[in-house]
Amino acid sequence: MSFSTEVKNELAHITGARSCCEAAELAALIRMGGAMSIGGNANLGINFSSENAAVTRKVLGLIKGYANIKTEVVVTRGRRLKKNNTYHVRVIPSPGVNKLLATLGIMRDGGLNVHSDRGILRKVCCRRAYLRGAFLGAGSVNRPEGSYHLELVTGNADLAKSLVQVMKSLDLPGRMTDRKDDYIVYLKDGNAITAFLQIIGAHSALLTFENVRVVKDMRNQVNRLVNCETANLQKTVNAAVRQVESIQVIAEAIGLDKLTPPLQEVAEARLAYPEATLSELVEVLEGRIGKSGINHRLRKLEEIAQSLGFRQPEDEMNK
Repeated sequence: MSFSTEVKNELAHITGARSCCEAAELAALIRMGGAMSIGGNANLGINFSSENAAVTRKVLGLIKGYANIKTEVVVTRGRRLKKNNTYHVRVIPSPGVNKLLATLGIMRDGGLNVHSDRGILRKVCCRRAYLRGAFLGAGSVNRPEGSYHLELVTGNADLAKSLVQVMKSLDLPGRMTDRKDDYIVYLKDGNAITAFLQIIGAHSALLTFENVRVVKDMRNQVNRLVNCETANLQKTVNAAVRQVESIQVIAEAIGLDKLTPPLQEVAEARLAYPEATLSELVEVLEGRIGKSGINHRLRKLEEIAQSLGFRQPEDEMNK
């Protein structure tokens, strides 16, 4: 079962909403997953399709809350690739459907309203329900183990713009793009997706998402720290190898006894402990000199080796 299906199953069982919120949720469901049909006497009907049985039951329950509306349910099975069931809800054209669509704001002044649902979205609770219906109708969200991505898909550009505005009114950074003949309203930030799940009432899915996200973020942080430590360790090793080679060049060319006592002391310590860090060299020299002093003398030894003709590996690469 996909994470989107888990979220939709949870949302489909939310009940007890206010009548205004039920209207907003049903309006979004019909707009995202439904289509209009025309019958006799200019009466309209509704055709709604979904691969989720729980969503289909919710649509039926919401529609049956309105009187004098006859519905039919047909189940079809895909023949290619995914052989999933698709549930088709057919609401027979009747005056009751016209009244329902007028209540939902989908019909206005005797014609279809394809532009805006502002009339049923004045309250915050209704805007939350509207986004819940939009997700149930044509939404999806990736599992948090992968990339963060939630989207709502519609073929209506005006509806997509309206969804972006509803999201922004609830402080969600929704964005819009197009994909072939569809318009996509999406969120790509983990915090935004958790906020969206909270707003639409998917609390169990929210906890699952957050738990996985915390583990994922912690793992990424540990990996960054390990990579940083590995890089620092590699730099330390490279510096130590370079220093030892420089000191060996000096020893062969002029002898370490020709160095000043401070330089000779550090050179002999580095040769004796080629893998030691600067902190460990401080302990070897019994604290007579600090890390910065040892580092300064090692750099001076490298400069002397270069003056004697020693070329470090990076020097050869830059020739």
